[in-house]
Amino acid sequence: MRRFFLWCDALCAAFFFTSVSAQIPDAADLDETQRLRQQERAAQLRQQLESKPDVRLPPLVATRALRLPLAESPCFVIHRISLVGEMSERFSEITDSADYAADGRHDAIFNRCIGVISIGVVIRRIQNELVRRGFVTTRVLAGPQELSKGVLTLTLVPGRVRAIRFAEGTATRATIMNATPLRTGDLLNLRAIEQTLENLKRVPTTEADIRIEPVDTKGAQPGDSDMVIQWRQRFPFRVNLYTDNSGLDSTGRYQGGLTLSYDHALTLNDLFYVSFNRNLFDQAPGPRGTNSNTVHYSLPFGYWLLSATAGNSQYRQAVAGVNSTTIFSGESTNQELKLSRILARDANSKTIAYLSAWAKQARNFVGDLEIAVQRRQLGGFEAGFTHRQVLRSATLDVNAGYRHGSDVFGHHPLLNESVEGSTRPQILQVGALYNQPFAIAAQRFRYTLAMRAQYPWTSLLPQDRFSIGSRFSVRGFDEQRMLSADRGWLVRNDLGVSLGRSGQEVYLGLDYGEVSGRHSEQLAGKHLAGLAFGLRGGAQGVAYDVFAGRALSAPVGFSTQGLNVGFSLSWSY
Repeated sequence: MRRFFLWCDALCAAFFFTSVSAQIPDAADLDETQRLRQQERAAQLRQQLESKPDVRLPPLVATRALRLPLAESPCFVIHRISLVGEMSERFSEITDSADYAADGRHDAIFNRCIGVISIGVVIRRIQNELVRRGFVTTRVLAGPQELSKGVLTLTLVPGRVRAIRFAEGTATRATIMNATPLRTGDLLNLRAIEQTLENLKRVPTTEADIRIEPVDTKGAQPGDSDMVIQWRQRFPFRVNLYTDNSGLDSTGRYQGGLTLSYDHALTLNDLFYVSFNRNLFDQAPGPRGTNSNTVHYSLPFGYWLLSATAGNSQYRQAVAGVNSTTIFSGESTNQELKLSRILARDANSKTIAYLSAWAKQARNFVGDLEIAVQRRQLGGFEAGFTHRQVLRSATLDVNAGYRHGSDVFGHHPLLNESVEGSTRPQILQVGALYNQPFAIAAQRFRYTLAMRAQYPWTSLLPQDRFSIGSRFSVRGFDEQRMLSADRGWLVRNDLGVSLGRSGQEVYLGLDYGEVSGRHSEQLAGKHLAGLAFGLRGGAQGVAYDVFAGRALSAPVGFSTQGLNVGFSLSWSY
């Protein structure tokens, strides 16, 4: 009898999975598209909420460095410049700037007969180089000379920070300890002051400014200055509501979310927020929907930034079968710990390196039964850099990151990783963003070029693949289907036209993308091209983007509507 019931159980299970087996491939496609869309949406949200200020203080006006006079009298032939004084060895190479005029042309001083006017020109050239490097309070002076020996001796007076203090009346919640890389006694540098301001202003509800005040009190040394910080914070709590139509029809086209932020929570210039997202206005029959949550915390320490982010997401869909309706669902979680540091910065550029540890977990279900073969647990490390270059009125941002999977954070092996994808991915991702504002007559324009590419060394799981066909990649499509494969690249072009000074902009977008490599063989095609036309802007805490797009080129069988309309709307307080 017991054997009879076991056979009955086996037959029932076989019947159940046979009835849904034809639907599981569709569920797998849904899972891939849904997770990729949630990842794109989460990345876009993080980019908006974690935007970093880019402070570039206007350089102090350097004294114009004239060209050396053709002849002077009296004059002496100079063979060498000697820099003396405290810390002169650190700046020994700065004397090379004495051979160049302000326009960069070579105008050598050595083996030339110079007089008083030429010595003044040399000092101004070296002083300008100090200012260019950010040492705005360090000075070069000329004392009594013995030029008959062919040596011009200059004295370096280092500009130091004597004290770092807040201005009178500053709120007691203000903290400078972890915001500035400068300490009392350090050389004052404009780049370090910019870094301090970026750390103080990284939370949106704070405002800060720094004054450099010379010190003439008893005991002060020549070149000493005080950093006086003006800081204030508005109400530290922020609310952000947002909605768009970037979802899938199968789980909810309209998406909405709420973000709660607490700025400077631990008085460490720290940023904390928690975000909730779900589908809205669901009128379709049957259980379906999506929801996701994200929590983030980050704080700076001088040139360093430490951040931690965790999130989870779920989706649920009812698929009608021949005899019944089956519920497919999935859930995933992710965690990331990231440490970044500014390696170099000057008046026109900034380079940041980062290292992060990450982990992901995912599970899929048919009804209440888990599809065990689709369980995912993976993690690893990522290292990379970002670089910003100011090119006159334009800016260029480039980035590169290498992601390497590891078993350190747990590992759930797959039956056939060579086919499905590796749980230890090795991926190189690169990107660039070029932004060029310009004007024709009185009309202001803005051109933006964005590029992104991915190259893997292993076969990838769906959530790691490169995808195109959404508003976050190649626009112009209905966003219900995407092309995804292990390798890929895309280019996005935007030309914006400002509507006066209203803060609104009309724009035209032209995008192109390709996918290739493993998992592209069964796709309908490997490229997409699309066009978008829209209006975006905002005022009084409201921001919006409304656009219409059309596919320009798509593979046969990649169905999409003729005209695709999208929007996003947010309100912040």
